[in-house]
Amino acid sequence: MYFGLSEDQIFFQKNVSKFLSDHSSLDIIKKIADGHGESLQEEVHKGLTNLGIGSLLIPEKYNGLGLDLLFATAVSHSLGSGVAPIPFVGSYVMAPIAITYGGNEDQKDNYLKKMSENSIRLGVGFSEYIGAREDASITIADNVVNGRALFVLDAMGSSHVMISNKFGTIGIVDVKKDGVEIIKLITVDKTRSYSEIRFNNVEVDVLENTIDSSDAIVKSIDAGRIILAADSIGSSQTLLNKAVEYSKERKQFGRVIGSFQAVKHMCAEMAAELEPCYSITWHAAHAQKNIKDDSRLYACQASSHTSEVSKMIAKKATEVHGGMGFTDLMGIHYWFKRIGLNRQLLGSPELIREEAAIIQGF
Repeated sequence: MYFGLSEDQIFFQKNVSKFLSDHSSLDIIKKIADGHGESLQEEVHKGLTNLGIGSLLIPEKYNGLGLDLLFATAVSHSLGSGVAPIPFVGSYVMAPIAITYGGNEDQKDNYLKKMSENSIRLGVGFSEYIGAREDASITIADNVVNGRALFVLDAMGSSHVMISNKFGTIGIVDVKKDGVEIIKLITVDKTRSYSEIRFNNVEVDVLENTIDSSDAIVKSIDAGRIILAADSIGSSQTLLNKAVEYSKERKQFGRVIGSFQAVKHMCAEMAAELEPCYSITWHAAHAQKNIKDDSRLYACQASSHTSEVSKMIAKKATEVHGGMGFTDLMGIHYWFKRIGLNRQLLGSPELIREEAAIIQGF
């Protein structure tokens, strides 16, 4: 039995890859990472939303494309391959899923339609539910939110932000309201935005079906983890490709380094470890809709395993490049750092493996 991407999914994936190849070169990524390419970043973002990535998971009833998570996973792979400097996992995956499963009909009609029109965009901050900190917490009571949300995804440039408390109750806040303070976080990954947001008695629209149920936030987080896994796979594949290409060109002792057994083994090991990550991640995405009883376990497995493999590939690909791998000229560090942060977002591999153990009753 063959399990892989459909022709439509591959076509969508290739369109995203081609757009990034044409409009988001390494030179453009460098300018954006250095803080001098806001207009370029906006052009890339606008071009990709015109391709439909913002409406992928919004049901057709609300003017979206109504596609499944496997489509989004295919797109995320391309975004990781090109270290796309745009919001995706929070704004275009986790937010629509949370609203679809957690909102009442009026909330879905309001938010999802506006999201499909690109008239609003949501950042997502679920740190209180995933990994609460003693000095940072979120409280939601009487439609008012207080506290701090850490590592909010895609908040910069968003019109609204989605947050949760430790019970999984989800609320949506207009960032223009009084009492909202957004602080840009400086991380190793300069290709995407992360924020800390502070709330002081701010009005919040609580998604009705999340008040007594955590189903919506769990589905949203599972989807986010799968999308980050796909992003890391794309980044890893690019690093592997670059390592192989470099090993065919770089010469030492009068021979290309790719002819040395040690370098061959490193590249072979990277390829062998990466290949199974594709199927485990595709299957986890497929399971979200088709194998619901085990979908959460599969999401945990894909996220934790891919994080470890991607870390290894980032390290070995840099080693193959030798000293050049540490220079800005090669740009290897953009993929390296993206993989490193993906590994920690929405839960570290250790935390996720613990969740998987609990799910299985260990």
